[in-house]
Parts: sequence; C-alpha cells; structure tokens
Amino acid sequence: MKDPIFESVRYSVLDLATVLEGDSLHATFQKTLEAAQTAERFGYTRYWLSEHHNMANVASSATTLLIGYVAGGTEKIRVGSGGIMMPNHSTLSIAEQFGTLDALYPDRIDLGLGRAPGTDGKTATILRRGNSLFDYDFENSIRQLYQYLDTSNVTSAVRAIPGEGAEFPLYILGSSTDSAHLAAKLGLPYAFAGHFAPTQFFDAIEIYRNEFQPSEHLEKPYVMACVNIIMAETDEEAQYISRSHVQAVINILTDKRAPLAHPDKTDLKVYSEQVHQTLQKWLALTFVGSKATLQKSLGDFISKSGINEIIAYSNIFDFSAKLNSYKLFSELF
Repeated sequence: MKDPIFESVRYSVLDLATVLEGDSLHATFQKTLEAAQTAERFGYTRYWLSEHHNMANVASSATTLLIGYVAGGTEKIRVGSGGIMMPNHSTLSIAEQFGTLDALYPDRIDLGLGRAPGTDGKTATILRRGNSLFDYDFENSIRQLYQYLDTSNVTSAVRAIPGEGAEFPLYILGSSTDSAHLAAKLGLPYAFAGHFAPTQFFDAIEIYRNEFQPSEHLEKPYVMACVNIIMAETDEEAQYISRSHVQAVINILTDKRAPLAHPDKTDLKVYSEQVHQTLQKWLALTFVGSKATLQKSLGDFISKSGINEIIAYSNIFDFSAKLNSYKLFSELF
C-alpha cells in the first residue's frame, strides 16, 4: 500500500555523469543518457546535471553540452542544470547557451544556478581567470541574466541571441543558508544540496519560507531537496552497493581523486576521527535500503521537511543496480 505522503511530492534525478572504474568517457556519457531515458520511463519530473571540474569521477564539466545530449535523446522529461556555477561563466554566455537549448527543446529546459565554483580553489582561479571573482555578486548576476532574457533588452547594445525572449525557469541552488535568503528575496524555487551538505538543510528551508516574497516567477515557496538514494530489493543488498558511494565521499574528504569503485574494491576504514565525524555529517541525508525501509525513513523526512520535490542522487557502481534503484524509488510515488 502506498503512503499518501509521497503523492504530494514530485521526484527527480541529479546526475554527475559519474565515471566508473574501467569505463571510458564515451561509455560514461552513454550510461548517462540511458539513465535519463529510464528516469523518463518511470515518470520522473526532471533530470539535472551538475557542473564540477577537476574530479576524476565526475564527467559533467561541460554541463550545457550534456544537457543538450540528454534532451536530444529523451522526449518529455525536463532536463537542466543542478547547477551551472555562475561565477565560472559570463551571464551573456549562460543566456545564449540556455536560450539555444530552450529553442531546441521548448518547455523542457531548467536552469539551476549556484554561486560555488564546483571545484577546488586553484581550478576555480583558472576558470575565472584570476582571483577577482571570488567576492561574487550572485544577486546582481541573476538580475543581469534576467535582463538578457527579457524582450525589453531588444534595444540594448548587447543582446543574447538566442536567449532573448526565452522562458525557461530559473532555480537557486544552495548548500548553506546564504542562498536561502536570496532565493526568498527573488521569489524563485530553492533547491538544497542535501546529498553532500545536509547540516544546514532545515535552517535553510525555514529561512527561505519565512522570507519568501512572491514574484512573477513563483507565487509561493517551492522547496527541492537533493538527497542520496540507494535502493535495492533488500536492505542488505542496498547496504552492499552503497559502499561505492561511501568510498567516494571518503576519497573527497581525504583528497584522493579516483573513479567510482566496485563495492568489493572499497576500503571504508577511516583512520582520522575528524574524517569520521565529517563523513557522518555528509551522509545525514542518505537513504539506503529496500522499498519498505525507505517508505518509512523517506516518508518521515518528507513529512518533517514539507518539501515539494525530492531529487535523487544515486551514486551506484553497478549500472543495472542503479537503474533498478531508480525503478524502486519511482514506485514509492
């Protein structure tokens, strides 16, 4: 019997085009598309790709290109960014690129925007051509982006073509309370990165709801939570396949960059108490188990948080197991 709490919530996917140990980049991108096609078949609302750089296990750095590839290989699922890291790009180029995507795939493109670099400091400096952009005015950049997208910009000396007149929705991404204030001020949907930064989630969404100002884009708050979802037929199998994800987190915390490993090749021993504590915090919004287990744990989370949409990040080595996790997750709804 389905839990009615799930009926009020949309469900979607975040993908990083994860590179598996032994896979080529070509195979990685093929699996990304097949995963999106599977999500579409199981009724997911949207399939988002996230911009990251200089990571051996993540191939979604050219995010806009991948969005076009996935949108071109699917028919109705929304495809977008979760997100584009705005300081790495000019607002004009973002308007042009997403204006192009919107023209190619009308009413199917989302633009999620973040202000973090999506990488380490040295790489961010190279992407941004120096240190001048580290004190970044996120709000002003979003307003500038809207200006390029507005038809009133037709008389400007600088125009976004494509882009001008495009009507794809914008979303503010956050991993702390900072962006919650801005999403509320601008009256935009707010997507929180609970899959890697869960500690401030409840504070952030409370700020967002309390400060929300209705806009032409959104009448009332819309909260999206990205969390780790790893499902299998049994709790034991889910715990086993989750080892790859836990290893990936440990690798990040210990600065070891490597493709996603097979569960049998993981070593989850943590020799530092600090790393152990950080690992536990990182995994606070990680839901691992069978459908019956997640119906309870995830149902409690949805009830407590009152979110409008849940975005599943399923970092699973075995591709068939990943697609099965998508299937089982969709059956909750």
